[in-house]
Amino acid sequence: MVRRAVAEAIGTALLLTAVVGSGIMAERLAAGNVALALLANAIATGGALAALILTFAPISGAHFNPLVTLALTLRGDVARAAALPYIAAQVIGAILGVGLAHLMFGLPVLELSTHARASAGEMLGEFLATFGLLGLVLSASRHAPAALPWGVAGYIAGAYWFTSSTSFANPAVTIARALTDSFAGIRASDAPGFIAAEIVGALVASFAFRWLLAEARA
Repeated sequence: MVRRAVAEAIGTALLLTAVVGSGIMAERLAAGNVALALLANAIATGGALAALILTFAPISGAHFNPLVTLALTLRGDVARAAALPYIAAQVIGAILGVGLAHLMFGLPVLELSTHARASAGEMLGEFLATFGLLGLVLSASRHAPAALPWGVAGYIAGAYWFTSSTSFANPAVTIARALTDSFAGIRASDAPGFIAAEIVGALVASFAFRWLLAEARA
């Protein structure tokens, strides 16, 4: 259990280092071109996510996301006793990852974000991003586990562009990104709305794909 929780913490830390670090690098190099910065951020995040899942899946399952952990626990794929250590490790790791990214780029270790993300459209974007991610994980983990790293990486990179929220889809990520005032940040007062939308998206996906996958097996 300790090894699995540590793996989740390290993996989530490296994921946030990639998300925030690539956002800082992209913003500095894009010369004000937000579309180019977002493209670079999405590609870097997707590539890092695939590599991290391949690295840590044999150890902990490479959830890096409290909602993935809870969905797989409810389905019986993860022992209930593992859920809380996993979630704690993911949140701690995410915050650590932001701090590491800031240190690399000469910023304060942690800083509150001023990036407003409070519109109804962005909340809908988070709902859809999380619904799609959880649906992918629940389906592919059962029917195409070898393809899951590439599926998750491709989905997140794509969802950076097709959702208005740029696809956080992860409460641990949302909490950590409230602690960076860089390109990837979210204002702390807006984070609860994102997290609520993510939870609803995960719940709807869990019920929907429980039914859909049961139909597929039948």
